[in-house]
Amino acid sequence: MTEMNRQDLPMDSEKAVEPAQYVKDKVADANVLEGETDLVFKHADKNDADEAMKAFMGHEGESLEMTPEMEKKLLRKIDWNLMPMLCVVYGLNYLDKTTLSYASIMGIKTAIDLKGTNYQWLGSMFYIGYLFWEYPTNRLLQRLPLAKYSSACIILWGLTLCCMAATKNFAGAVAVRFLLGVFEAAVSPGFALFTSQWYTRAEQGLRVGIWFSFNGFAQILGGLVAYGIAVGVEKHGAAIASWKIIFIAIGLLTAAIGCLFLYFMPDNQLNARFLTPLERLMAVERIRKNQQGVGNKHFKWYQLKEALLDPMTWAIFFYALVADIPNGGISNFFSQLIVSFGYTANESLLYGTPGGAVEVVALIACGYLGDKLNNRILVSMSGLIISIIGMLLIVCLPLSNNSGRLAGYYLTQASPTPFVALLSLIASNVAGYTKKTTVAAVYLMGYCVGNIIGPQTFRPQDAPRYKPAEITIIVCWAACLVDLAFIYWYYRYQNKKNEQKRAAPGYKKLEQQEFYDLTDKENTEFVYTL
Repeated sequence: MTEMNRQDLPMDSEKAVEPAQYVKDKVADANVLEGETDLVFKHADKNDADEAMKAFMGHEGESLEMTPEMEKKLLRKIDWNLMPMLCVVYGLNYLDKTTLSYASIMGIKTAIDLKGTNYQWLGSMFYIGYLFWEYPTNRLLQRLPLAKYSSACIILWGLTLCCMAATKNFAGAVAVRFLLGVFEAAVSPGFALFTSQWYTRAEQGLRVGIWFSFNGFAQILGGLVAYGIAVGVEKHGAAIASWKIIFIAIGLLTAAIGCLFLYFMPDNQLNARFLTPLERLMAVERIRKNQQGVGNKHFKWYQLKEALLDPMTWAIFFYALVADIPNGGISNFFSQLIVSFGYTANESLLYGTPGGAVEVVALIACGYLGDKLNNRILVSMSGLIISIIGMLLIVCLPLSNNSGRLAGYYLTQASPTPFVALLSLIASNVAGYTKKTTVAAVYLMGYCVGNIIGPQTFRPQDAPRYKPAEITIIVCWAACLVDLAFIYWYYRYQNKKNEQKRAAPGYKKLEQQEFYDLTDKENTEFVYTL
């Protein structure tokens, strides 16, 4: 049984003690290491305190008991109310941007007169829009109510996808794809924020793996829907082309889910309608161990500077950039790639679906084992190794070996495991709300640049083999393995440094510091997840 005192921020009958003054008093009372006080608490004033502080206002002097059984019941309640929405929306996020791949073999190329490298640029244009809006959307995620802003983006990207059916030329398709990237830019960083504010570090890897795995479910669903529409239109005809139907159907579904997200999803624990007032306190208290709180709406220049000077920011940027060159190529060309193995256009829609199942299994398995073994990075590297083996099969096997090359493609779908692990580590290992949103933006900017480059590696003159693109993919994934090894070493090194500081004579942890929106570099109590 754990008990938490509500005397951390004492209040008298006339006036509450300001958080800044409270911290100064505690610093004066505590025998912290010389030189550490200014480093850790020089930014602590009333604007720096996390939103979690609000949960405890008016509860001073009270104590709240939370047994393991109570916490387990609360976690189940949180999971059942949050995870379904996160999973469905993230699946649609993948499906919406890859609908173009299905449309590419359903007639859109001829219908809007795509020539030369036009199709490659349509694949890249989504990520140009994403890159353009990534940092502004991260600032808005911090400044505006998290769920409400995310919902608006979901609805707008669904309606934008519908507009793809109205395009009549390359220029119109470019405009729609750019706007689609703008509105979808909020999803990954926003969902990482949801995960970090609701779940403990030990729970985050599996949860991120689960909602990201719905990319795989979306690939299965998208292939079946596209196949059904294509075959149905061929047999029975339709008033509009089959490629237009898939854009409209999936776009309207996304907008409808966005409306449900707006109604059901809370911005944080403080306005969660599915929790009682007591459960809201418990939900905030249980994530105290993260040393991060639930959010802070004040922009802090020093945290931006720290993010840009942190070597881990650029290590994960490098990973996102290099790993998503393969992703950008495969996600936009997988239907055409399967056709190049010797299958028909309709067969490629159907045969692409097992790849989604491989992704689902790989992500959930790595998420579970990463949390259980407390080692997300090394566990996630297994998915990348499997993907390299798959691409080697595609490169080395002759064109006549259709089934072997198709099996190689399925293995490549395990490649997102490190990307998801690093996304979960941004939630776990980056503290300070401005720093977290900045690092997430930088990470996803790398993701965008990689996905912009990726489709360009699949040159028309290399069809049907696309061997230069396939070799590029192998080299990129090998470089990513080296980068992941460096990230693993660096976090271990930082944990040892913090451990030595905490073990030094005279060190004392100050109360409530986990809710002062401190960065991971400022907070000596912070332990990086591996």
